[in-house]
Amino acid sequence: MPAAAPRVSPPLPANAALLLDLDGTLLDIAPTPTSVVVPPELPGLLRRLGARLGGALALVSGRTIAEIDALLPEAPFAVAGEHGCAIRFAPGAAVEREALPEMPAFWAVEAEALARAHRGALMERKAHGLVLHYRQAPEAGEALYAGLVALLAGAGEEFAILPGKMIWEVKPRGVDKGSAVARLMARPPFAGRLPVFVGDDVTDEDGFRAARALGGWGLEVAECFGDAAGVRAWLSAQAEAHFA
Repeated sequence: MPAAAPRVSPPLPANAALLLDLDGTLLDIAPTPTSVVVPPELPGLLRRLGARLGGALALVSGRTIAEIDALLPEAPFAVAGEHGCAIRFAPGAAVEREALPEMPAFWAVEAEALARAHRGALMERKAHGLVLHYRQAPEAGEALYAGLVALLAGAGEEFAILPGKMIWEVKPRGVDKGSAVARLMARPPFAGRLPVFVGDDVTDEDGFRAARALGGWGLEVAECFGDAAGVRAWLSAQAEAHFA
């Protein structure tokens, strides 16, 4: 039976594999994707944690791997980007990409026009999809969703629209943060360890389910830590503690 996830800031066991979302989990949510701030202590904290876990630490994010590298350069851990569409299993290793359908080019053009029609909305292009951000245009959420539904009409079942915190994301079906967790946990140094997935958003629920199915924990930020600052404080305590 899968282990029941502790409800509040649990200590990490010695055999943990730590799988962390980025925005809203390690980084405070910002008005736009490019305005996030990386706390100066975070890179060193992740390096210490990775060393204590024998390298079994990974970031699992909706961002591209290039974006993650720009935020955390020379990160000494595995990285899964675009909800598992691309994974780098070890520092310096090649990025492995899933065989996924290509999004029609005109979707990005139409989505950009949708965003421009609502002041404050923003379209972000991904390798296999796109994101409409409406944190600065909260009243536009329903209209943006309706526009994406119309855009994808007749496209079959290859793509889905995912909700997030003030975003709508269009991405291929068949890969998600759960599939990324499963692929990471199948390889050293993660294999045989207890997966601990930490995330804050709807798209992290697949990661929670995958970690729990492997006997591990899925920890939701608001429930267990309060916010990203709480996550960072917990990670700092784990980096200094003797694991149970």
